[in-house]
Amino acid sequence: MAAVFTDSNFDKEVLKADKLSVIDFWAPWCGPCLALGPTIEALSKEYDGKVNVGKVNVDENPNLSINYGVTSIPCVLFIKNGQVVDKQVGAAPKAAFDKKIQKILSA
Repeated sequence: MAAVFTDSNFDKEVLKADKLSVIDFWAPWCGPCLALGPTIEALSKEYDGKVNVGKVNVDENPNLSINYGVTSIPCVLFIKNGQVVDKQVGAAPKAAFDKKIQKILSA
C-alpha cells in the first residue's frame, strides 16, 4: 500500500530517504486524482523495497504543496537525495511512471 506523507513526516520519510521517492499530491474531491489512485497503488506494490511510493493530501498538508509549488493536482513529484528530479502534472498511464522511475534508477 502507498505510504501517507504529511507535513510532519515528509523530511524523515522522503527528504532523508536513501532511495527514490514518488509522491502523489492529491485531494479526495479531485476526479483525476481518484483515477490516478490505482496506478499509485500498483507502483507501490511493484517497487516495494526499491522506491518510496506515497501520497500527500493537499488539503491536510498545505505547507508541502506551497513548498513544492504544487498548483495543479494530481501532481507527482520524483524526489531523490532531497531534490525534485522529475515531475508529472495530471493523470498519466502507469507506463509513463514506469519509464520515469526506470530512467531515474538507472542514472
